[in-house]
Amino acid sequence: MADKQDKSEEPAGLSDSAPHYHGHRERLRARFREAGSDAVSDYELLELVLFRAIPQRDIKPLAKELIAKFGSFAEVVAAPPARLNEIKGMGESAITELKIVQAAANRLARGLVKKRPVLSSWSSVLDYCRTSMAFADKEQFRLLFLDKRNQLIADEVQQTGTVDHTPVYPREVVKRALELSATAIILVHNHPSGDPTPSRADIQMTQSIIDVAKPLGIAVHDHIIVGKEGHASFKGLRLI
Repeated sequence: MADKQDKSEEPAGLSDSAPHYHGHRERLRARFREAGSDAVSDYELLELVLFRAIPQRDIKPLAKELIAKFGSFAEVVAAPPARLNEIKGMGESAITELKIVQAAANRLARGLVKKRPVLSSWSSVLDYCRTSMAFADKEQFRLLFLDKRNQLIADEVQQTGTVDHTPVYPREVVKRALELSATAIILVHNHPSGDPTPSRADIQMTQSIIDVAKPLGIAVHDHIIVGKEGHASFKGLRLI
């Protein structure tokens, strides 16, 4: 009877279920080590990330709920902390783990662009833009400043707006390019709706920046719009 009493007083998740989830964790880690990331699903990759933050609980249901709520691993990792906090079981430690992964992905993508001619590593530029902005819940207007060798000098978010609008001031864009001695810029912004199709306002704003920049010897190489559904290049669409 004493053994039963002791067992019933153990915290939830540390008695009968403990061997099950500990074994599951080790099997999942082994599959990841041996077969790589392609061998695990989005929710399983989330489990691997969250194991350290939530050590004493079966988190498969939580990982599946996060995917169901946000749509994919990338969207979960990029979700705002306030929205993640709405999910039962997502505490500060778990949210921090996800934000560390997001920061690491951004640093890795940026590292593939930095100190390389941007125009000759275009796929890396697109990957970086999508990693940085595609899943943001508000519009951001980002500028990539390039030197005469088309290498990245600086990467800055100039404005953050609402879910469907960001105020952009062409003279401020060009002023910053002059401050950095940039000879070219790439404009980047996101569409939180997911659809990267340029709007009439996007086209007009881009032309306004070109009109201010060109007389000062600053080229606008492209304007890239990113969203969950892909990206759109103004140059590729022959809009500039």
